[in-house]
Amino acid sequence: MNLKDYILDVNDFPIKGVVFKDITPLLNNVDAFKQAVNQMVEYVKLKKANVVVAPEARGFLFASAVAYAADVRFVLVRKPGKLPREVIDIEYELEYNKGHIQIHKDDLNDHDKVVIVDDVLATGGTMQAIIDLVHQSKATVNGIVFLADLLFLHDKDLFKEYDSKSLLTYK
Repeated sequence: MNLKDYILDVNDFPIKGVVFKDITPLLNNVDAFKQAVNQMVEYVKLKKANVVVAPEARGFLFASAVAYAADVRFVLVRKPGKLPREVIDIEYELEYNKGHIQIHKDDLNDHDKVVIVDDVLATGGTMQAIIDLVHQSKATVNGIVFLADLLFLHDKDLFKEYDSKSLLTYK
């Protein structure tokens, strides 16, 4: 099964000039979703992680299933005002604007080995911010896994030091 068959390009979304990767057809197909999750689970196990960390919203769709199947904890990275306890906050650059993300201050510790899960790697701004949040929490990033990597938007060696993996690549 080719997972690319279940991802659609949507032109000019959310703003003119952006080609959005719509993953909803993949989520709507049991076999495609299962294949993607299973491949991510294999990576989490290979990296000997005990925690999966993911950003809202589309990252949650994969990460919660991956954490469940890999039998590891799941830690949320959210936008400001969404987490009820004390947080670590960081500002970062997106492809087309700026944002803030947060993690609960006590969700990770220095014994945690993390794999970060997300749907799409574009410019890497969000992922770098998540890495920084994990490091500020004193945890270790053992790996990063994406459903899709938009190679044409970043340097090919981006996150190489984390042995990142993408199920799909777009050049």
